[in-house]
Amino acid sequence: MTLKLLALSSLALLANAHMAAFHKAMYCFNGTAQGQVNYNNDDPVSPLWMLTQSEYWFHHFNQCDEFPPAPGDFLELPAGSSFTVEIAANRGVTSLSFNGQYATEWGDGKNHPDDYSITNLAGAPLSDSDCIGSPNMHTQNQSMAAGTAFAISYQSDISQVTMDNLAVFTVRYNTPWKRVTSYDVPKDMPACPADGCTCAWVWIPNGCGEPNIYMQGFKCMVTGATSTTPIATPKPPVWCQEDQSTCTKGAKQILIWNQAEGNNIEVNGMDASGHPKSPAYNSNCGFQDGESFRVLVVIGDVVSDTSLQEHRMISLVHRPLLPQWLQHLLHPHRLYHHLHQLFHHRHQ
Repeated sequence: MTLKLLALSSLALLANAHMAAFHKAMYCFNGTAQGQVNYNNDDPVSPLWMLTQSEYWFHHFNQCDEFPPAPGDFLELPAGSSFTVEIAANRGVTSLSFNGQYATEWGDGKNHPDDYSITNLAGAPLSDSDCIGSPNMHTQNQSMAAGTAFAISYQSDISQVTMDNLAVFTVRYNTPWKRVTSYDVPKDMPACPADGCTCAWVWIPNGCGEPNIYMQGFKCMVTGATSTTPIATPKPPVWCQEDQSTCTKGAKQILIWNQAEGNNIEVNGMDASGHPKSPAYNSNCGFQDGESFRVLVVIGDVVSDTSLQEHRMISLVHRPLLPQWLQHLLHPHRLYHHLHQLFHHRHQ
């Protein structure tokens, strides 16, 4: 079968396919058959549901994590700028196969209206859950798309990546939506090791079918880095739609939900819109659109917030433990109090 016929036969199967972020630096870019190139590769798009941690972690259940990108292929993350991936149901409908001849604005290789929704399908099918069926974005319209994210670990070896060193650094609200999708990179991202970092694309849909999760791996490299401040150890996110002051502050872990083990968030009841709560990479779990964090400086056990911008990087500067009397003095509120007293004493 020619490549063109292979592509056309695969396009007919996309209506029920799910989504993944495609880039040459992804794991299992060519599929999961040793020595073969699958130009219609959809191995990374399979959803993850009630799996063990060893199975869902970087899509290991189908060995996607055992097929790294070619040497030297990195997803480049320009500090203070943005990067782009292609969210699609199949590599065959991206610019990465067949010279892009089957790629359109959408992740199924078809054409849809800009205001695509269940009330404006233009002939496209509904899913079994009465949502947009093609591409299977698990949503009824763009405003209801749950949000996707990228996380980074400063481990070059994917086998060394854990929940404690994989931190979400960028989020894009109302995705997945169109094929070409860009994400912002915090300007304070430190450089990766010489062999690169490991990144993950993650997504939890908001309803419209089985409440599963998505996770896939990339070799990535921060470019143009000027900061040497390491990323803080990420903490589990919490549901905080009702009160944003209760959201997890600082670096956050990826969301693990509805798996056989390793879940780091549980929800019950209804959300503000009257639908069952569903954790997602949006404000419901404290994730901001764009760059995710602020900068924290730690001196001993004293924490000082050095920025009020919600879209800055959270990092920790670990310094030798200072004497207690000096930590006490350097606390911002106490320092102001001491200076205030000194000023008035000198002018009495």
